[in-house]
Amino acid sequence: MRNWKVNFILILIFLFGFGIIARLADIQIVKHGYYKAMAQGQQKVFQSTKGERGRIFFTGGQILAANVKDRYVYLSPFEIKEKDQTAEALSHILGMEKDEILGRMDNPESLFEKIKTGLTDDQYNVLKEKQLPGVHLGEDIVREYPQQFMASHIVGFLGGEERGQYGIEGYYDDKLQGRESFNQGDSGLGRHFFEVDKEFNKGSDIFLTIDYNIQFMAEKLLEKAKDNLNIESGQIIVAEPNTGKIMALASYPNFDPNNYSEIEDFDVFQDSSIQKLFEPGSVFKPITMAGALDQGKVTPETSYYDTGMEEIGAYTIYNYGQRSYGHSTMTEVLEKSINTGAIFAGRQLGDEKLLEYLTRFGFFKPTGIDLAGEIFSENRELKKGYRTNYVTASYGQGIEITPIQLVRAFCAIANGGKLVRPYLAEKIVQNDQIIEPRPKVEKGQVISDRTVNSLTAMLVSVVENGFSKSAQVPGYYVAGKTGTALISLSSLNLGETGYSEKTWQSFIGFAPAFDAKFVILVKLDDPATKTAEYSAIPIFQELAIYIVNYLQIPPDPDYE
Repeated sequence: MRNWKVNFILILIFLFGFGIIARLADIQIVKHGYYKAMAQGQQKVFQSTKGERGRIFFTGGQILAANVKDRYVYLSPFEIKEKDQTAEALSHILGMEKDEILGRMDNPESLFEKIKTGLTDDQYNVLKEKQLPGVHLGEDIVREYPQQFMASHIVGFLGGEERGQYGIEGYYDDKLQGRESFNQGDSGLGRHFFEVDKEFNKGSDIFLTIDYNIQFMAEKLLEKAKDNLNIESGQIIVAEPNTGKIMALASYPNFDPNNYSEIEDFDVFQDSSIQKLFEPGSVFKPITMAGALDQGKVTPETSYYDTGMEEIGAYTIYNYGQRSYGHSTMTEVLEKSINTGAIFAGRQLGDEKLLEYLTRFGFFKPTGIDLAGEIFSENRELKKGYRTNYVTASYGQGIEITPIQLVRAFCAIANGGKLVRPYLAEKIVQNDQIIEPRPKVEKGQVISDRTVNSLTAMLVSVVENGFSKSAQVPGYYVAGKTGTALISLSSLNLGETGYSEKTWQSFIGFAPAFDAKFVILVKLDDPATKTAEYSAIPIFQELAIYIVNYLQIPPDPDYE
């Protein structure tokens, strides 16, 4: 008898407990949205908001990234009594399938079912006038990129979590975001989004160093290279050598940041100018020559005898086309792009000193450019000290760098030996306060004034007398160098060592040579030509002529 009473009491406790659990599940899970709305309607709430994101402009004021209003319509199904009639009306107004709209009404306790964005004025006004029960209008501020594909790698995009991704959007995300504020508001049960005070702290506007017209021209030239040379990809960088200011940074292929979510190959988001490594080839020979000149190991007139080949242990290194040039000066080494001549200059300099000058020119560290995601290589294989690695590095193979690192190095040659930091933000404007970042110039000189003058004259001779004659700009002395390098199998992600038959072809130069106003790098990935003489140089010349005319740079008075 006593056991029966105990069991009865335990059963009652069990049933009571089960009832409580079932009720909690109903409230917290099944009807979570409904009771959340009730709670919000019965109390004052605080909502964290962010101000309008700052805009991004070209240096001339042309807009690169802006904010626009996006009107949308959403449903609260539990408020809708006449579902069929409501779906019919919405289908007619919005041009949507009725069944699709009915499907969004399936959850009767849902508070928010967004069914269409980008409403036209007519759609918005008709819906506002009809005031259909359970049909609500909303408004968002969305990011817009009016230039579409142009400068896409520079700007990046605003991602789904309202965080900047890549480019300027990523690097300056904290400054572009409006500061957080807390605004108080009331809400009734039927009004599910809070009426918050419209007091936002707007993000900073950023004005770039990028010149709209030079950028436009650079991108058009890359598009033409795709059509005429069938390049796989390519980059053009234009920089002001004295400051590091980037006037253009063009990459192909590009993308439309307005539709970034539709891109399947995420590699297209990467800017090869700062995020992909390459072996520069002969454009690197002036760096080796700079060290040898600076240490007094060679002069422009120093000569050696070229047999067309150099044996390094079990390896034999040849000049391009297995040509031999006999007695050649260091100036002729650059003019004719002689591999064995670069090896000779590197040998005179010595392995340790070569490594020192590569360090001075900044090839083992990032440039610090204000774009998200810059990479660099420590070139550990080179630093292992194997003789063959130093030999190949002297003429630009077996060393990995980024295009922006190469541009910074040539800025140092063009500006008198100073290593500058490349940058894109010319001024940042916040609440009418203007911040103008100062150009960063590292202390000391990479190479001496004497070396700068000698090397610049040698590079002018390359354009005047060497294989780079088609880089000439009438009225101006141009200094420059070509480079054609085999693309390594590792760069093609083939998981193998060695080199493919594909090539990187490039030309880098500056003008006016003895008072440089710009440095241009043209780098093309596997164009349908044998050497950069026929691919990168014509592009350089066309862009250089455009720039001297556009910027109205006076010609060299003593030019013949």
